[in-house]
Amino acid sequence: MNNRAYFDWNATAPLKQEAKTAMIKVMNELGNPSSIHAEGRAAKSVVEKAREQISDAFGAGSSEIIFTSGATEAAKLALNNHNVNCAALEHPCVLSNCENSLEVSKNGQVLVVDPENSSVQSANSETGILQKLHGGIYLTDFVQSFCKIPTAFDWSGCKRGMLSAHKIGGPKGVGALVVKKGEEVQDLFNGGGQESGRRSGTENIVGIAGFGAAAVKAQKDLQEGVWEKVLKLRNLLEEGLEAITSEAIFIGRGLDRLPNTCCVSVPGWIGETAVMQMDIAGYAISAGSACSSGVVKKSSVLKSLGYRSEISECAIRVSLGPDNTEEEISKFIDMWGNYYRRFKAKAA
Repeated sequence: MNNRAYFDWNATAPLKQEAKTAMIKVMNELGNPSSIHAEGRAAKSVVEKAREQISDAFGAGSSEIIFTSGATEAAKLALNNHNVNCAALEHPCVLSNCENSLEVSKNGQVLVVDPENSSVQSANSETGILQKLHGGIYLTDFVQSFCKIPTAFDWSGCKRGMLSAHKIGGPKGVGALVVKKGEEVQDLFNGGGQESGRRSGTENIVGIAGFGAAAVKAQKDLQEGVWEKVLKLRNLLEEGLEAITSEAIFIGRGLDRLPNTCCVSVPGWIGETAVMQMDIAGYAISAGSACSSGVVKKSSVLKSLGYRSEISECAIRVSLGPDNTEEEISKFIDMWGNYYRRFKAKAA
């Protein structure tokens, strides 16, 4: 796998060394965080340290952080027994728990009528398009924007926010629901009343420790301009692909986007085919969201943006990260160009 280049950071980010180190350190922690003896208190301190780390990185109060098994559970917890509206842009974990009734403007913005009963994502995982958030929104998915762009829960005006550890270099299987002070959530199941009675179940202290450490490092990277360098790589990529063919359609180009995300379509060149071709060549890219159990599905996101099926089914997503290099981008452009010319030769 050493000869491969990883261009699918929106699906999951590589585990940061800081997160790995923090996880290993607490693996032998004996106590249950709910126990009051010394061992339990030691385990509890791991959880509370991570809670502080994440709240600092996200601009939220530590008491507002509820640890979950990931953003999917966070969405379910936030939306439990609530009738909330959303647009087709949302991640499936939100879309499956809301009424898909909100329209999307030509510039990719969700048209919010009733913020207090609406869920609006911060950034789209497929296109990278950013939303202008309204004050008082019931739920916001911050999974993709957290630590890629300056983000603070307190000034977002949102009542609830979702986070996922593995999108910022933490471990898979841990996330958080952030709930504005004074807002309530209803526990999904009866249990031991952990997380101040809002999410029962013994806390995953290993995963939580990794999440906290990843948040600290990811926020430091953001402040030091790491993602500005990624933006330059993304722009270099798009310029290179555009130089090969004027047929390439760059979804969201010219709009406010995440700095790392390129969604491009060549009509007729099926996205799933392009993904498999580039995979064989040693490049990990995507045809959309990574939450379809290995099945490539037609994108409701691109449809909601007004793109015809012949464009949406041919879209691929290249999402970059701080570990990627200009050399990798150059080689990717060359290989993509080779496959594009094969596609055109067959179509002739």
